[in-house]
Amino acid sequence: MPPLPSDTPALFKGRHFDRLLIIQSVRWYITYKLSYRDVCEMMAERGVTVVHTTVMRWVQHYVPVFEKRWMKYARPTGLSWRVDETYIKVKGKWTYLYRAVDKQGRTVDFLLSEKRDMAAAKRFFIKAIQNNEAPAKITLDGYEASHRAVAELKAEGVLPESVEVRTSKYLNNLVEQDHRRVKQRYYPMLGFKSIINAAVTLSGIELAQKIKKGQFNTASISQAGAGVPQVWAAVLAA
Repeated sequence: MPPLPSDTPALFKGRHFDRLLIIQSVRWYITYKLSYRDVCEMMAERGVTVVHTTVMRWVQHYVPVFEKRWMKYARPTGLSWRVDETYIKVKGKWTYLYRAVDKQGRTVDFLLSEKRDMAAAKRFFIKAIQNNEAPAKITLDGYEASHRAVAELKAEGVLPESVEVRTSKYLNNLVEQDHRRVKQRYYPMLGFKSIINAAVTLSGIELAQKIKKGQFNTASISQAGAGVPQVWAAVLAA
């Protein structure tokens, strides 16, 4: 991995472990089907002793920082959104993960909510619009609260009145299939202890999925054919 410029260590000031080890641990955890203890065992094979609670703290602290760095290189998503909700267990209770992808399957945004209602749907759409261009089409399931949320956002001027709203089980198969990518990574975690920790971890998982889908253009900062660790180093150094 290439050396990181002098400003990068500021991200890791006061950390006992080398910054490259921290980056690798967080990247492994959000990308692969690993528990915190699995990451510790893999580090132990490399002669590094770290406890699972330390890895957990790294994930919670650095995922928002890493996500912000990566977003500088995000490619725009499409204007036709497929929106759906799935379930994630937090503290033994089911919570609701709102997600959207465009018609090419690129991730638009996500929101974790304790409730599935109109207020949660509005929060999701507002977040998605803030992070992306407003859509031209939105495909929903038959859940009435989501339709009411879109209608209210149109009335409030948050969504253009021209946005077409559709209900199609066939078209929404795309986002339902995409849920599996996130949930398959979630299963080894055996649930979350708090909704705040869950939201941070899920944002890391979504980031890893976006990277796999090619949703970032890093050509200006990394060489053609660069490996994953090299690209991560370039993004965090930029």
